[in-house]
Amino acid sequence: MLLLLGGFLTLMLLGVPVAIAMAASSLLYILVSGVTPDVTLAQRMIAGVESFPLLAVPFFILAGNLMNIAGVTGRIYKFAVALVGWMRGGLGHVNIIGSVIFSGMSGTAIADAAGLGTIEIKAMKDHGYSTEFSVGVTAASATLGPIIPPSLPFVIYGMMANVSIGALFLGGVIPGVVLTLLMMATVTYFAHKNKWGSDTPFSWPQLGSAGLEIVVVLSFPMAVWLLTVAGLSTNWAVGLGLVALLAIDWYFDFSAVMALMAPVILIGGMTLGWFTPTEAAVAAVIWSLFLGLVRYRTMTLKTVAKATFDTIETTASVLFIVTAASIFAWLLTVSQAAQMLSDWMLSITHNKWVFLALANVLILFVGCFIDTTAAITILVPILLPIVLKLGIDPIHFGLIMTLNLMIGLLHPPLGMVLFVLARVAKLSVERTTIAILPWLVPLMAALIAITYIPELTLWLPKYMGLSK
Repeated sequence: MLLLLGGFLTLMLLGVPVAIAMAASSLLYILVSGVTPDVTLAQRMIAGVESFPLLAVPFFILAGNLMNIAGVTGRIYKFAVALVGWMRGGLGHVNIIGSVIFSGMSGTAIADAAGLGTIEIKAMKDHGYSTEFSVGVTAASATLGPIIPPSLPFVIYGMMANVSIGALFLGGVIPGVVLTLLMMATVTYFAHKNKWGSDTPFSWPQLGSAGLEIVVVLSFPMAVWLLTVAGLSTNWAVGLGLVALLAIDWYFDFSAVMALMAPVILIGGMTLGWFTPTEAAVAAVIWSLFLGLVRYRTMTLKTVAKATFDTIETTASVLFIVTAASIFAWLLTVSQAAQMLSDWMLSITHNKWVFLALANVLILFVGCFIDTTAAITILVPILLPIVLKLGIDPIHFGLIMTLNLMIGLLHPPLGMVLFVLARVAKLSVERTTIAILPWLVPLMAALIAITYIPELTLWLPKYMGLSK
């Protein structure tokens, strides 16, 4: 255990990338211990990515990239301004609502920060908000990306923990709402403290238009249900509903109806059994292409090619981390290191609530130093046996782990959202870190609520029959 973990930590301290550090320390352990032939390294790394759920990774990344080039981010921003821009501290609320909507399409915090963040930070600075406040609220709202379904970390966790990815997706809905409300309350506090007004005048026509878009989106599943009750097959009901929706959208030229439909289609499709969560990623790509090429006509073959190459680059780095983490996690199990760590934690406490507090501290610490994908792949084999032994629902624990790791993305030394926003806002990493600090209060409050009120996570999956 000392050789495996010590080698990994030493390489990390020397500045070696996390994936290479895990692969190199694993190879060193195999060569020195002789526990298994060295060819096992390649075999286990390949086995680590031979997984059907992992097919969702490149497709969700591609969907996020396509949404960014399709002009969807601008339309989401315009819709959010109409909905909440009239409130005090309006663009802060717009930032959060925009992230909520974009989260239903991208599944990653970095895509949210890089896509919507570019528009939001510039707009907030133009309206007189400080750069620090603009960056802080953008960073905090970006954490919604992997909590509100769909979510790439949920896909990785579901594969590692062997739990329903669909149940994890549904489990993220109510925690996502809790996070949203806490962040909006924080914006309201800053608005009253600094005596900020609204950023757009209150307008019944604008608010009515935004409300009408929400009604149109929510009426789609209701219309499908009514058509099925009337005797139509589900496929025909959905087809007619989409045709009617397209006609209404084209006639009224709504800002974001079709973008708002993305999470409805994904969650509805999985709930009705049309496609698995992995296939839902493909549906997200198809919907993104439809919006960019047909509805909005903002895509070109050149921009689609660029989005594809960006996806290949990101996917390669993510899957390389998965392969390296797979062999590392396997060796942790084979060497009994995982069992020793598990026994050590159980020697401290057998109370599940105390364990969850300790797990939060551990995951938060790890999330500050290790990439989200690698952290999930390493920590699940260590912590999941304890979770099951203490009677904690693995879906509930998946939400806890994911939120912890999203908070880790906002921290130095390896917080990717931190670095993305520092580049977008042209701030130093130090100033960006200070700007984010106040936003840890609502994030930590949400983490405590989600940890100690399991029904926030489990009620919806149970209601939909995806969890016991």
